[in-house]
Amino acid sequence: MNPTALMIMLLSLAIGTTMTLMSHHWLLAWIGLEINTLAIIPLMTKTPHPRAIEAATKYFLTQASASALILFSATMNAWKTGEWSIILLSDPYTITLSMALMMKLGLAPLHFWLPEVIQGIPLSTGLILSTWQKIAPMTLLLQISHLTDLKLLITMGLTSILIGGWGGINQTQLRKVMAFSSIGHLGWMVLILKFNPQLTLFNFLLYLTMTAAMFFSLMSITSTKISEISSSWPKSPILVTTMMLVLLSLAGLPPLTGFSPKLLIILELAKQNTLLLASVTMLASLLALFFYLRLTYVMILTLPPHIPPSSTHWRTTKNSPLTATMTTLALLIFPLSPTFLLII
Repeated sequence: MNPTALMIMLLSLAIGTTMTLMSHHWLLAWIGLEINTLAIIPLMTKTPHPRAIEAATKYFLTQASASALILFSATMNAWKTGEWSIILLSDPYTITLSMALMMKLGLAPLHFWLPEVIQGIPLSTGLILSTWQKIAPMTLLLQISHLTDLKLLITMGLTSILIGGWGGINQTQLRKVMAFSSIGHLGWMVLILKFNPQLTLFNFLLYLTMTAAMFFSLMSITSTKISEISSSWPKSPILVTTMMLVLLSLAGLPPLTGFSPKLLIILELAKQNTLLLASVTMLASLLALFFYLRLTYVMILTLPPHIPPSSTHWRTTKNSPLTATMTTLALLIFPLSPTFLLII
């Protein structure tokens, strides 16, 4: 892609997200979401492949439907209450707006577009779609968290955790695995949204860090299939080792970064006397743990079928400082969790 066009698209992404973050008016927030949607489509189709065109079309139709629902609900709410303010919502339109924002995020059962879209686009665009594109809808959800329906949030949260685990088990494509991982993590965030919005924000920031670290690592070794990462050890053993640890962090194993949000969410659910919900959530997360462990097994504990005769391998993998920074954050934030919670 032309560097000037790429800069314009990335700048548009930044402007769209910033506009949504700064607005307290539904119309301005909607305009920011639309700028975001339109700016990422050229990035999806920068390699003119039929699969990329199909992914961009699916993404556009889904996001356009969700945006239309947001605009309709906000307009009807303004007609009823006389206010366009984000935090002033009347009852029936809160549910439709919440559903539209969850559709933009890719929460189950409105998740069907997400694995297909991420599978059809390059890793760099998949990184933007999995991290940056979720900031604006999640911010709006956080702003209306006190008005949302608790039963709806719990239902969609549990469904997302279950589908995120079930969907990732049988995958051979790493981008689809990351898509189902994203659905599962968003389910954890939505589950606790009504009880403790600050904890949702904390979980979201750590999700962005861990997902970015994983995508940067995959971009460094240019792997998109499980069969490719199984032969990556000879090329870059240190990077593959840190990738394994990032995967375990995504799974939520102690003492890595990903353990802190899961621990705090379970403690918050127990504090709210929802022990059954906490138990079901922990059991559902075992499905996701299975495919993360499967990936780490393939990466570290299996050898490629053809071992080269030479003892020295060409190590042409270039690790950027950004990859190292994100990986370090994705592994070592757990001891700093109380500090981050105080800041948030």
